[in-house]
Amino acid sequence: MNRLIWTAAMAVLLGACSSGVKLNDVPVEDKSGATVSQADGKDGAGVGQRAVTGVALDNANSSAAMMATNRTVYFDYDSFAIRPEFQSVIEAHAKFIKADKSRKVAVEGHTDERGGREYNLALGQKRAEAVRRALGLLGVADNQVEAVSFGKEKPAVAGATEAAMEKNRRAEISYR
Repeated sequence: MNRLIWTAAMAVLLGACSSGVKLNDVPVEDKSGATVSQADGKDGAGVGQRAVTGVALDNANSSAAMMATNRTVYFDYDSFAIRPEFQSVIEAHAKFIKADKSRKVAVEGHTDERGGREYNLALGQKRAEAVRRALGLLGVADNQVEAVSFGKEKPAVAGATEAAMEKNRRAEISYR
């Protein structure tokens, strides 16, 4: 009887500690340009191919341009899904990183001040990993990108207003 009560109490306790946010479900779109099989509706054997055109980047001009480019991806509250308006930022950085195989990047994940330290570190890591995976799908090599989390430790904007917290829910691309 005691064992049953103890087991039920542990189940309730563990259930109370869980979060409704699924940290492993990141919607990511594959834009790598790989060949994709698809049925054409006639004979079922059609093969579609997406082509990605190369971009010639001049190292001197592109380095200066990339430093002036937006390097921040913002996220919704309690989320690590990349918003569509930041896809062009990720694509521009992917082209720049791929142009020089020696180029190294750190993606730094951040959160607002709400939530506990451990949760915010995990959420910041998931935000950084989402951007890293998006860069990888665009052809950036894994050894060129590192994902790190600062959680709520390095806010971009001080304050507890919603506008300040929106600026703190971010991932920053930092060139090394």
